[in-house]
Amino acid sequence: MSWEQNLIEDEAGVERVVKSARRVAVLGIKTEQQSGQPAYYVPDYLARSGVEVVPVPVYYPDVTHILGKPVFRRLTDVPGDLDLVDVFRRPQDIDGHVDELIAKKPKAVWFQSGIRNDAAAEKLAKAGIQVVQDRCLMVDHRRYGGR
Repeated sequence: MSWEQNLIEDEAGVERVVKSARRVAVLGIKTEQQSGQPAYYVPDYLARSGVEVVPVPVYYPDVTHILGKPVFRRLTDVPGDLDLVDVFRRPQDIDGHVDELIAKKPKAVWFQSGIRNDAAAEKLAKAGIQVVQDRCLMVDHRRYGGR
């Protein structure tokens, strides 16, 4: 299989990623104080839909829990396997997370709506990780019903 097949752009591929996402780390998650922002309300929606959400905030060093779950400072600190890492970072900030993403080796990485970094996506795809870019996980989860 060529690495290009890990760049998920078709609806069937997106549906597969959504349906297999039972444990999702949210990189760049916001706190309850930013509840109006997608980086909070998307993971909140996922958690209420039965997805196990693992918060990995980039800021908020004093916060210990988000959505009632303990936060982890780095993806590599998260115990166990991840089905998906949902990324809420500006495209130019993703490069700083690529090595960590590859080290953690989730099945897939999801760049939220408006986020596209083709170079990072290519590195992840070549490492055997599926990548979805510039889509809203909440919208697609509603569309494909998760599980």
